[in-house]
Amino acid sequence: MAESSFETDATWRHVQFNEVSKFTETYGFAGSVGNVNLEGVHYTPRGRDSKTLMIFMHPASTLQLLPVTRALPTYGVHVLCAGSRYPKNDSALIFEKVLLDMGAWIRAAKEEWGYEKIVLGGWSGGGALSLFYQAQAENPTIVDTPAGDPVDVAGAGLIPVDAITFQAAHLSRARTMTEWIDPSVRDEQNPDDRDPELDMYNRENGPPFDAGFVERYRAAQIARNRKITARVRETLEELKARGGKELERGFIVHRTMADPRFLDPLIDPNDRKPNWCYLGDPETVNSGPVGIGRFSTLRSWLSQWSYDESRADGPENAAKIGVPLLAIENSADDAVPQPHSRMIFDATASADKEHRVVKGATHYYQNQPEQMDEAIGLTVEWLRKRNLLEG
Repeated sequence: MAESSFETDATWRHVQFNEVSKFTETYGFAGSVGNVNLEGVHYTPRGRDSKTLMIFMHPASTLQLLPVTRALPTYGVHVLCAGSRYPKNDSALIFEKVLLDMGAWIRAAKEEWGYEKIVLGGWSGGGALSLFYQAQAENPTIVDTPAGDPVDVAGAGLIPVDAITFQAAHLSRARTMTEWIDPSVRDEQNPDDRDPELDMYNRENGPPFDAGFVERYRAAQIARNRKITARVRETLEELKARGGKELERGFIVHRTMADPRFLDPLIDPNDRKPNWCYLGDPETVNSGPVGIGRFSTLRSWLSQWSYDESRADGPENAAKIGVPLLAIENSADDAVPQPHSRMIFDATASADKEHRVVKGATHYYQNQPEQMDEAIGLTVEWLRKRNLLEG
């Protein structure tokens, strides 16, 4: 097993490239002055050179405080925590543009910083992003967003990476949204108008939840997602038909934290804590301000949350990649549903793939130093066996 022995240096990194948009979609300086400005933190083990860089990037979070990214350099791994143009605010996020951001980081690492090999650290929401990027880097096809706006991913010259780790990661933002959205909501403008027979927080329905309830519930979740997508499409067409200066609109999606797995440990069983999710009490989070997809623009909904329209689908993109993949499942994960990691492993086209489980590990390894060390050790040894660690 690898050992932690290096002190770490941290360097602020900045990447900038030109892009002209029809309207401002990011708050502040990140992308509102004709340029996209990206920020990141580059962790290096003191006194240890390497030709390999491991890049951790999430569509909307910044990962420099994640325990795993801070610990890996102490084991000799060079790590970049790369931010997208949507740091800590995914309300207007366009996944196709995040691919361009990731591509800019990879190009800088290779052409400016001297790294020869790149490994994507697909943590949590970064897992599906990493698969989406690599699928388009190996076989570029995208020339527009799901809303029909031009975005030249196919012509961006995305550089393929050398390997991917998929750790504590879900299938996609769209699939996760659909598995978590509350199907009891009947009126999108009135979250109190609810169908009690589809309310998992109505104790008359469970837990435990019988198979018939779960089947009806899952179908209703997909139906609600599609209903929102249809309304988004209709609104975009209305704005376009007006021919005016209103091009985009924001809206609220009420109650998005209602997966029966949160309350019923018998559904896709693992070691997770029942009546809990990574954001706290799921019933409280369901109606609170920090649930996933709570605030969204029309275009962003189609790109990242729509069950049918989002292209950042993990299994679909995993089936298109040929590089080595390591999938690490945390057996007590309180954010990622138990089947997701294995589903990605099964879907991955690469002949070089491994699936490992860290027993008892939660999503963030909070107060779990042994589980975190085990996960890091798996990663380091996997990299070493593929000559992706040594300088």
